Amino acid sequence: MRVVVLTGAGISAESGVPTFRDAGGLWEGHRVEDVATPEAFHRDPATVQRFYDDRRRAVASVEPNAAHLALARLEASLGDDLLVVTQNIDDLHERAGSERVVHMHGRLDSALCESCGERSPVVGDLGDRPACPACGRAALRPDVVWFGELPYELDRIDLALAACDRFVAVGTSGAVHPAAGFVLTAAGFGAVTLEINLVESEVSLLFDEVRLGLASMLVPAWVDEVLAAA
Repeated sequence: MRVVVLTGAGISAESGVPTFRDAGGLWEGHRVEDVATPEAFHRDPATVQRFYDDRRRAVASVEPNAAHLALARLEASLGDDLLVVTQNIDDLHERAGSERVVHMHGRLDSALCESCGERSPVVGDLGDRPACPACGRAALRPDVVWFGELPYELDRIDLALAACDRFVAVGTSGAVHPAAGFVLTAAGFGAVTLEINLVESEVSLLFDEVRLGLASMLVPAWVDEVLAAA
């Protein structure tokens, strides 16, 4: 059995990670255009760096929850037959023990050099303008996919969706593409689909089954079902 799990902001919200975008469209008090586009970074890099430095510190202060731990437990059983694709830029899946994780929107703990293109772990704050370990230039930006940029590893994700038997979305809004269309891809290749969410998403009607409630309760219960049937 091959499984692809897509996770979104809802799974990390239970750990205390802000869901970033509020009902008014602001991202922690900032307009999207001011902190999440390449144009914003080139216009006012100090504000953008400070925004992500603050988020990095906030994520470092929280812990994985039962949903993260359950997916790590599932990976321990399924191995390469499980792929977790996350829209989140935190490292809670990894801290829970998951190793087969695709961060399609990048990672807070990684820096991208605009000069040479190399990626490196973040040490300290990027707002302090540290030099790139590869080329020595102070051209590091958050290794985060901003609006107008292409998500990472889409080819790998598409291959996994085409090959999976089950596709599960956890804590996603169904409003952000291309992730919102993954259920259609998986279903088109015959996968059974399940949505686990606090409330219905914009694409709930596309799933075979929808379970509403806390991810920290529903994901462990679903993992138990999968392992019992394996």
